[in-house]
Amino acid sequence: MQPDHDVVIVGAGFGGMGAAIEFARLGHDDIAILERSDDLGGTWHVNHYPGLAVDIASVTYSYSFEPNPYWSRMFAPGAELKRYAEHVADKYDLRRRMEFSTVVERAEWDDTQRIWHVTTDDGRVRTCRYLVPATGFLSQPHTPGFPGIESFAGRIIHTTAWEDGHDFTGERVAVVGTGATAVQLIPEIARRAATLAVFQRTPIWVVPKIDFPIPSVVQELFARMPMTQRAARAVSTSLLEVLMVFGVLHFKQAKPGNRGAALLARAHLRASVRDRATRRALTPSYDFGCKRPTFSNTYFRTFNQPGVTLETSAIERVEPDGLVTVDGKKIVADTLVLATGFNLWDVNFPAFRIVGREGRDLGTWWRDNRFQAYEGIAIPHFPNLLSLNSPYSYSGLSYFTTIEGQMRHIRRLFGELHRRGATTFEVTDSANDAFLQQVTDDLQSSVFYNGVCGSARSYYFNQHGEAALLRPNSTLTTLREMSRFPLDAYDFA
Repeated sequence: MQPDHDVVIVGAGFGGMGAAIEFARLGHDDIAILERSDDLGGTWHVNHYPGLAVDIASVTYSYSFEPNPYWSRMFAPGAELKRYAEHVADKYDLRRRMEFSTVVERAEWDDTQRIWHVTTDDGRVRTCRYLVPATGFLSQPHTPGFPGIESFAGRIIHTTAWEDGHDFTGERVAVVGTGATAVQLIPEIARRAATLAVFQRTPIWVVPKIDFPIPSVVQELFARMPMTQRAARAVSTSLLEVLMVFGVLHFKQAKPGNRGAALLARAHLRASVRDRATRRALTPSYDFGCKRPTFSNTYFRTFNQPGVTLETSAIERVEPDGLVTVDGKKIVADTLVLATGFNLWDVNFPAFRIVGREGRDLGTWWRDNRFQAYEGIAIPHFPNLLSLNSPYSYSGLSYFTTIEGQMRHIRRLFGELHRRGATTFEVTDSANDAFLQQVTDDLQSSVFYNGVCGSARSYYFNQHGEAALLRPNSTLTTLREMSRFPLDAYDFA
């Protein structure tokens, strides 16, 4: 049977676009990119709240093969990332392959025809030879089910469904959440709101943000001499690598480095917040790295402003005019902002139902056994499937390290597929088991298993208590392994 498409990619963010670029380079032109939103860009299209910016230096948070010399700041605002995504789509002729407002509900492998059947919410079924879920790690928003939330008479805004133009001037605002999104958003709201109550469940490690405008002369230098931008990228990547590898992954062997990062964050907090009790409440009780830290020069100082309060008691219920905590305190609010993050392990792995060979349901199999994927991209019993947001796939601190590693894996895998004249691949159980054992062993030195992480409530940990998101290697090691994995790890037909 001739399928409708050679390749179907689910998701038009940077991961999906990277995969499409690699497949096109390999000669696969019949590519369909299905995107549930109304435009491309993934998280940089969905998110557009005030203060949105990349939390990794811009020179690093981009494709290495497609540098942007014109970032306006060291940490570029979100609108520039959206424009960069549009530039990539245009340059690599990806728009004609994209279908927007198309929600994939399930995909099933047909072992007789050796194709995937992909069903969307409009009832249409597309067939393809190769299926690539690229739905991102942070794509399924979490909305807390506070009792009475439906009775709230004011405005409720989730950060992933931001209402552009909403004016907080003079309003009494409550923000639920103190993760990386809230750290960017809270100072912006505090500038306009009459009062601001910040509900914190878990404090976050925050370190100073070395951010500054990039002069036009530097931008022109990057444009005319790309080597200079590559050098800046190398420096930025190396600094992130030191933080990630030695502070997080090799915590057992390099505790002083981790302690040093925590001391920097504590010093930043002490220099920023005047009130001692507020400082104590903002200090994490878990080790640095158990939960992704963030950068900000304004978040802590916001709590010095009159009218800004930090609430650490749990929310018991929501009433029409505000929120009531378990200790009986009521905070009146006109607008409720939910910066409550994403649900990774319950609904995001995978983001839609995937049924492989012999009827194996991927979500059920992961939850009943262990979350696992060979090299963070392939799963046994799921032929011709490359899942870009899988367990043990995230490498380093820049998502683009993960993306480019997976592009290398696709290049090597399909090079062998074409050489053999084959059309089907499937990773072997033995290769998958060996990789799972390797990453499990390597993670034993990490902060996740040697540090104090119990109070972090980190999305790094799944419901089995495993830190199954990050690949425990340096970025250089990951890129090398993705380019050199043994070809006999796969069966070809």
